[in-house]
Amino acid sequence: MQVTMKLILLLPLFIIVSTETWDKDFWYNQNAEELNLALQQANTNVAKNLVLAIGDGMGVTTTTAIRVYRGQLTPGLLGEEALLSWDKFPHTGMSKTYCTDMTTTDSAASATAYHCGVKTKYEAIGVDDTVERNVCATVAEATVRSVLDLAAEEGKSVGIVTTDAVVGASPSGAYAHVALRDWRADYELPADAVGVCKDIARQLVEDNLDIRVVLGGGRQYFLPTTKQDPEYSTKTGKRTDGQDLTAKWLNAQKLRKRAAKYVTNKAQFDLATANTTDYLFGLFERSRMQEETERRVNKTEPSLAEMTEKAIQILSKNPRGFYLFVEGANIDKGHHENRARKALEEGLAFDDAVAKVINMTSSDDTLVVVSADHSHAFSFGGYSHRGQSILSIANQSYYDSTDLNGHYYTVVSYGNGPGHKSVPQNYTDEYFDVDRVYESVFPLNSETHGGEDVQIFASGPMSHLFTGTHEQTYIAHAMAYAACIGQNKAHCSTRRDTTTPPTNLPTTTNSASCDNMNRMVLLSVVLMLLSKYTSYCL
Repeated sequence: MQVTMKLILLLPLFIIVSTETWDKDFWYNQNAEELNLALQQANTNVAKNLVLAIGDGMGVTTTTAIRVYRGQLTPGLLGEEALLSWDKFPHTGMSKTYCTDMTTTDSAASATAYHCGVKTKYEAIGVDDTVERNVCATVAEATVRSVLDLAAEEGKSVGIVTTDAVVGASPSGAYAHVALRDWRADYELPADAVGVCKDIARQLVEDNLDIRVVLGGGRQYFLPTTKQDPEYSTKTGKRTDGQDLTAKWLNAQKLRKRAAKYVTNKAQFDLATANTTDYLFGLFERSRMQEETERRVNKTEPSLAEMTEKAIQILSKNPRGFYLFVEGANIDKGHHENRARKALEEGLAFDDAVAKVINMTSSDDTLVVVSADHSHAFSFGGYSHRGQSILSIANQSYYDSTDLNGHYYTVVSYGNGPGHKSVPQNYTDEYFDVDRVYESVFPLNSETHGGEDVQIFASGPMSHLFTGTHEQTYIAHAMAYAACIGQNKAHCSTRRDTTTPPTNLPTTTNSASCDNMNRMVLLSVVLMLLSKYTSYCL
């Protein structure tokens, strides 16, 4: 049967979809194409650039729901057949997210894992398991380094982009070391830490001036109680030590004769071009940034995609390459509130940001890794029809549309959270309201994280290293290996370097590593040749 096809533009990819029944030829052709992609030779170049993109709370179920939601908003698609920006990445794996003392992790311990390559205690950041919760005296000996640190040490430009406060758990894992994630400003330090351990905001400004791009929220942690917030006239900062860390950052950069700018809104952000700016510090909200649906209306803050684009424009000026961390933080916030549409809208914004990364870089020299820090107690089920909104009730024809109590139930729901009594009585437009709270089984003030594994998507040099199931710590080690930064460099002399190499790179060769790599490449070539002469039967 000849299938009528049409071309649909779906963020950055063109996707061929059927407008009639999808017969066997459609599926055979589609899968043959995927097989050919899978048989391509592994990219063993040295990664000049590294991008780690974390969807906060974006577990497997959330990722699938975002994809369906994306498709349902795209003309010509029913939903499920859509592709997110990372869905065509050649390699995927799974990440085990537990921390050393909890089965279900938080964003602090998980950030330490994927940034620093070690697991730690719940709510600790940038330290190993020897740290004691909220005890300053145990921090110094437990401190560990991040991939961002290693990249900067090798002369790469480094940056952080998030919709959370920049002192939030996920971004601070790249640069801070604390025994409790709540040490964001001086007023949150325990008594024994005052004057001994620095809060996270101070660590960012005083110890990390070489981070070229820092964009997100969190102004209140950098401004003193005596200073009015630049956006909210009735609000002030929260620091009790009298320090204005934003001014301190700008003065320190100017002393180093750097082209640095501090911005607090989209208009200022737009004026800070890569041609005139080498260091950019943007704090667009007192706490975390506006949710995406709010941001689109107010238009006072840049989107995650816009911040990502600006960061790459600035960082890519360095011929040695760059490291960029990107976080879609508000996916997590939507889930904690049982507001499913909020979570999915934030997922679309995160997808847009990753699409921007793909469009602005080359897989020849840029390793892009997309993953999540943890999952959520979020699911979708029932037997709804294709094309029916994922945000609606499970309107069915083959099975009952109500539960045993005669109540309708929604396609998406939660295992716990504030939506415990949010039982739908009929099908109305309220299910598409961004503030609608979706059903949960157990009543809690805030929905919890999920403890299951999360996905890893990888593209670019050495992306094949991310195939399989790994500890979350593996992400940091594999990214450092791919870029030839850190201690494991013996293999680098036999791989094509896409960077301007530092003069102190060692020239010794790890023969065992090279032999294994050569065997892998040879096997890939053989499989690719065989594929040209082999017919597949399904």
